Amino acid sequence: MLAVIGRAQTDEIQVYDAEIAAPGIFNLTWHNNFTPDGLKTPAFPGGLVNNHNLNGVTEWAYGVTDWFEAGLYLPLYSVSAGRGPSINGGKIRFLFVKPHAEQRTFFYGANFEFSYNAKHWDPRTYTSEIRPIVGWHLKPWDIVINPILDNSWYGGFQNLEFVPAARVAYNLNPQWAVAVEEYADYGQLRNIFPESRQFHQVWGVFDHVTKFVHIEAGVGFGLTPASDKLTLKLMLSKDLNSKTEAQKNTAKPPQ
Repeated sequence: MLAVIGRAQTDEIQVYDAEIAAPGIFNLTWHNNFTPDGLKTPAFPGGLVNNHNLNGVTEWAYGVTDWFEAGLYLPLYSVSAGRGPSINGGKIRFLFVKPHAEQRTFFYGANFEFSYNAKHWDPRTYTSEIRPIVGWHLKPWDIVINPILDNSWYGGFQNLEFVPAARVAYNLNPQWAVAVEEYADYGQLRNIFPESRQFHQVWGVFDHVTKFVHIEAGVGFGLTPASDKLTLKLMLSKDLNSKTEAQKNTAKPPQ
């Protein structure tokens, strides 16, 4: 019997809000997610089983300009009950945004990722992601939508898969925020899965900014038979170098 799963593994459970590292700044984000109660059938023959599986990746980012950030995901790893530790591949990304998104009421951008995948991670060796970003800062609320399109490099646009993500956050103060996020996989645009095969997870998330690190953590709950019932995530982010006060003062405010 073939698995009826739309979504396999993921290393990054995050909604992009168009904020990027400042020019000349290196940033490191460490992503980890663990599925204590997940699907027990792999999404494809030889694939990892989600149940009791830990996925993670270190994301290295560099602010090239105030509108462009480049990123490298390496190493991308898993620790699973059946396979043990494994390396799953790597990817690069190019993120283009309207400058100073964090200061704008309406913001937007687009992210492009290109991945090399191990066979147990994805049956397609080369895949890509197109992630449009649109959002609003309606203080104290934030609304962000990522209508993501996934594809294999050799699959052509006719095989685009619709895997959107969205976030509604309430900022308690500059250091704390709480949010509801939703992640989905509808399958190919030309062949949308029936509801029972679609992936849908709703998350409760908190963000905390400290002097040393930005913390994002949350719990996700599956809504369909093709979704993991319970997933946990933890992201730790930190700039590895910082601008001087003089450089900060030269940043142009949004128009």
